[in-house]
Amino acid sequence: MTLSATLYFESDHAVAEKKVFASGQAVIFSRRAPDKEGPNEDAIALIPYDQDSGVLVVADGLGGERAGNEASRLAIEKINVAVQMAAREETILREAILDGIEQANQAVMDLGLGAATTIALVEISEGLIRPYHVGDSMIMVSGQRGKEKFLSIPHSPVGYAVESGMLDASEAVLHEERHVVSNVVGEADMRIDIGPTIKMAKRDTLVLASDGLSDNLYNEEIVSTVRKGDLLQAAGELIRKTTARMHQQEPDKPGKADDLSFILFRQG
Repeated sequence: MTLSATLYFESDHAVAEKKVFASGQAVIFSRRAPDKEGPNEDAIALIPYDQDSGVLVVADGLGGERAGNEASRLAIEKINVAVQMAAREETILREAILDGIEQANQAVMDLGLGAATTIALVEISEGLIRPYHVGDSMIMVSGQRGKEKFLSIPHSPVGYAVESGMLDASEAVLHEERHVVSNVVGEADMRIDIGPTIKMAKRDTLVLASDGLSDNLYNEEIVSTVRKGDLLQAAGELIRKTTARMHQQEPDKPGKADDLSFILFRQG
């Protein structure tokens, strides 16, 4: 039996929601930017493969681009179809993920609108996870004691500068070009960054998020908020802190009004 996916498009959540997923707990949240008149251009999904495995996805339609919300919707839908087909046919999940992203890229290009989106995706299977991403949306794994066990490299000039050591991470979040993205779904030269297979400890926390989170909080602030305690409470704190930064922008702290979407996940 094929399990139903949970998909959110153009959402405007007031509070986070908790879901049972892949033998664990997922908390999801997606809300448009404060005072924004247009729709939320982010989309999120929990797509099961079977009872113990599946795919988490956050897509961030590029702000300022035409049909950013349609691009993120298409990306999620194509990935969902590919994963659900793999579940029915009992084929390899990794291949379905790659096929889904490739199909999403073609579908967004076929819109003919110059639309684009990022993708942050994590495959979960029996205590193991594997990240896939296109663009600058965040994938992070935090240990209970506050150790950052994994962090995706943003596909952006600023992201590469941090990775090379040319720029400090605390400076990057304030950089005037931090919004420039060099690799997106919706371009002929799109590439998929596949991360390592990671064994999650029972108390580790996985975070997938649009840049509405990472452009408003330092990485260490995110880790300190999600590393322990109830996931719903952690989500509430992320929302509170991020909203405050969006409204009370200060020169020496990050602050950017933007759509905010994230998924928090723990095993068991």
